[in-house]
Amino acid sequence: MAKPSVAVAEASGVPAQASCSCPCPGTTLFPYPPPRGASGIAAAAVRRKCLQAEVGGGACWGVESMRASSPTHARAAAALAGAGADEEEERAAWMARHPSALGKFERIVAASEGRRIVMFLDYDGTLSPIVDDPDAAFMSETMRMAVRSVAKHFPTAIVSGRCRDKVFGFVKLAELYYAGSHGMDIKGPAKASSSRHEKAKAKGVLFQPATASEFLPMIEAVHERLVETTRSIPGAKVENNRFCVSVHFRCVDEKMWGELWESVKGVLREYPRLRLTQGRMVLEVRPTIKWDKGKALEFLLESLGFAGCTNVLPVYIGDDRTDEDAFRALRRRGQGQGVGILVSKHPKETSASYSLQEPAEVMEFLLRLVEWKRLSRLSRTQ
Repeated sequence: MAKPSVAVAEASGVPAQASCSCPCPGTTLFPYPPPRGASGIAAAAVRRKCLQAEVGGGACWGVESMRASSPTHARAAAALAGAGADEEEERAAWMARHPSALGKFERIVAASEGRRIVMFLDYDGTLSPIVDDPDAAFMSETMRMAVRSVAKHFPTAIVSGRCRDKVFGFVKLAELYYAGSHGMDIKGPAKASSSRHEKAKAKGVLFQPATASEFLPMIEAVHERLVETTRSIPGAKVENNRFCVSVHFRCVDEKMWGELWESVKGVLREYPRLRLTQGRMVLEVRPTIKWDKGKALEFLLESLGFAGCTNVLPVYIGDDRTDEDAFRALRRRGQGQGVGILVSKHPKETSASYSLQEPAEVMEFLLRLVEWKRLSRLSRTQ
């Protein structure tokens, strides 16, 4: 099996206008969610401009960036509950662009006619609820049953920012493929059989990008530094995910977000070969390697023998900003060559084609897929 070559790349709720200026000239820095006086679309455009700037800004725009990366913040929910006509209209327009995968289920399975479905699933916020303690993000037994059933019919992979061993400890299904650390640590089950899918299993796919291992001592050192520097910030939790370090701020008072941002940036200034990315209520320190969940998706498709094939339909379900790399990879395959499904109760920018609101809907979608497969097989035998 050919392995892709991987190159090293180049390297407090703040009422913003009163406290600091936006790093983007000519724009206004809105708090999150945007004020009633500005349309959600305009505010999203402003946030997008700000977030396109280099992730090296001060604490003020760091807080704004943290808000924008966590659209399910409680204030966003409150804003949605009190949404006016403009917001409702905007939500309806968003749903028209990203309709429910349950409502469009027949369209999705029709696209798989003559193709092999391959399932890719994020973990946190997709198979398990987002919880205050990341160590307690357990999936339900019914969700585990649904994933197990899907894997009986389709090659299935878990693609997570968690380290591979940790996400396996949550899912506990040996028949799946696991891509941990945002796809930088990939392994498949070892089980021999005659099908192309099972032959890939027999190889027990094990992959890490070139040069990734040399970052491990650096990641360990940064983890220890961040544990120490964030100790004074109540609610902050630092997690070592092998090839990345996650700093969770879900339980941190928003007034302390600026201090947390500066603490993390202060440590990173000493490590130019590491970069800072963001997800839902988490800051993540990662190597400057051109590898992400989209690359992991492409690698797994190649491992399964589907590189460059049109007789496969990859389906990716995820809720986080890091899942956008996978959604974009699906779009690069071309129209109708992949299905991206965003899990979110709130409208936000995405490259996904469809949406689901919460893990309960993900489970319903998976079970419907299993039932559809069962019935289609039954009809062929009659």
